[in-house]
Amino acid sequence: MTKFLLSVHVLAVILAVGPVTVAASMFPPTTRRALADNGSEPAVLATLHRICRVYAYLGILVPIFGALTALSLGVLTDPWLIVSIGLTAAAGGVLALLILPGQHKILADLPGATPTLIRRLGMDTGIFNLLWVVVTVLMIVRPGSTTGA
Repeated sequence: MTKFLLSVHVLAVILAVGPVTVAASMFPPTTRRALADNGSEPAVLATLHRICRVYAYLGILVPIFGALTALSLGVLTDPWLIVSIGLTAAAGGVLALLILPGQHKILADLPGATPTLIRRLGMDTGIFNLLWVVVTVLMIVRPGSTTGA
């Protein structure tokens, strides 16, 4: 059962977090291009925002199956996992409270989107991506690992 839970957890990360990470990272430079070309790419921006929004909901599977996997492995109270859970919650917060509203604000007023707002969205996206990098490293190089690495 543990192997099944871990497989679903990893697949959820790849299929849910991956697209959000890529689409969110593409949004600021695409916005800059759209503004430089007099708003020529609003459909692309809307699609990137929709990808982020939809896959954010699918991303809820990541911590659910992660917690079930940790429970089956008996590591639910290990410090590395608690830190990972906190960082995952922080990444979710950055996505829900900063990235998605920032994208929505840009889409609502594309010709009037300020360079400051676009830079802020890029910074928020970078923080989101960095949080996932740290979580990924913790999951691979976790203290007390039984992988022998």
